[in-house]
Amino acid sequence: MSEDQLSEITEYIIRFLLGSKANETFSNLIGYTSDKTLFSKYKIVILPSGFFDQGFYGTAQSLPQFPLPLWDDMPLLYGQPEIAKNGDTIILHADIIASTFFLISRYEETIRRNERDEHGRFPGSKSLPFRAGFLHRPVVDEYGKQLRKLLRETGAVINEPEEKFNKIYLTHDVDQLAHYRNIRGIGGAVSRFFKNPEQTFKALQSYFLGLKYDPWFTFPFLIDENRKLRNELVETIFFIKTGGGNLQTDKPLHDIFDKNFQILFRLGIENGVKFGLHPSYQAGIEPRLITDEKNLLDKRLNQQTSYSRNHFLASREPEDMQALIDNGFTDDYTMSYADQAGFRLGTSRAVKWINPTILQLTNLTLHPLTLMDSTLSDKRYMNLTVDEAFSFSKKMIDQVKKNNGDLTLLWHNTSVEKHNGLYHRDLYQWMINYLKMQA
Repeated sequence: MSEDQLSEITEYIIRFLLGSKANETFSNLIGYTSDKTLFSKYKIVILPSGFFDQGFYGTAQSLPQFPLPLWDDMPLLYGQPEIAKNGDTIILHADIIASTFFLISRYEETIRRNERDEHGRFPGSKSLPFRAGFLHRPVVDEYGKQLRKLLRETGAVINEPEEKFNKIYLTHDVDQLAHYRNIRGIGGAVSRFFKNPEQTFKALQSYFLGLKYDPWFTFPFLIDENRKLRNELVETIFFIKTGGGNLQTDKPLHDIFDKNFQILFRLGIENGVKFGLHPSYQAGIEPRLITDEKNLLDKRLNQQTSYSRNHFLASREPEDMQALIDNGFTDDYTMSYADQAGFRLGTSRAVKWINPTILQLTNLTLHPLTLMDSTLSDKRYMNLTVDEAFSFSKKMIDQVKKNNGDLTLLWHNTSVEKHNGLYHRDLYQWMINYLKMQA
């Protein structure tokens, strides 16, 4: 790695930790150096822990060691929780630059490439934040708060970000537009007539009377709920899957130019919905396929798509992010573990992706995904009861607000179907009402 690369990254991390554009002017008061001749230039010096040293960075030995030291109750990945003085300069032995880099760059996933689940994803339950017990905390935001506190002790008049949401993204992945709008769906329902006549009746309604009768076409409900929060902070996004091979995980395949999708796109456009690409499961394995899938959506929308979220949240390898950049994507909303809700990036705030393999700061913005419906309820994942899910969701929402972060929710249209035995319809309505009270 070159000194220029490391300097650009450390400067970005310092500005990010300061918490807002207005505070970035204070970045020149903070140094990241072990050169004592330079200490007097700064109000605060953060001592490097050796994480970025050649021969150490990129090795298995560079992973944090347990037990993690605590700095004012914050888990510290690198350095020691010690503060000293050198003249008027505060010397911080806690290497919050390396600790932040580890989390926001997904460095652990680069080093531990042999740790993947059956879908090729890095499991949240195997991650260092989960094993250390702080996945539910945006510790990077906590580092920033402590850094700003130290700056104020030096006499700097630096503002603390307000405890309010910076942005709210209400997002919905369109994996399956409808249940009974094809021969296969209606055939299955009819074959189960004697076991479930009500389902057969719904299927016949959907097939012969139109999409609005289909139990999975819940987008009007979702839009109506989202509209309750409509203001400058709220954005609704539908992520559309346009591709997929012969894998069962990409079924059902659908045609985004058919009359059913015309209804969805018209509904979204009329209600100010943004559209993003939902790269297929197959494209997650073979990122080269993203180009064709994006071109298809661009053609349908007659515009360039800049938002993405991988199907199955299967952003498998850090290098796969480069495929998004190469295809013109500016924002990705995949960043949550499928099996454990929490702060996969260590922060509740949108952050620029740093390619950890070549130490390059990119223009791709990663948006932390705060809560996904199936993560909470699935027996393979968190397996929460309705009361546990309500309680956990409230804590996560409160954390994001406290840190002036971006709240991103992912609720599937299929999960809010009436009478499906799941609690996600009720939970979503509760969250919308709770957010409305927070505004």
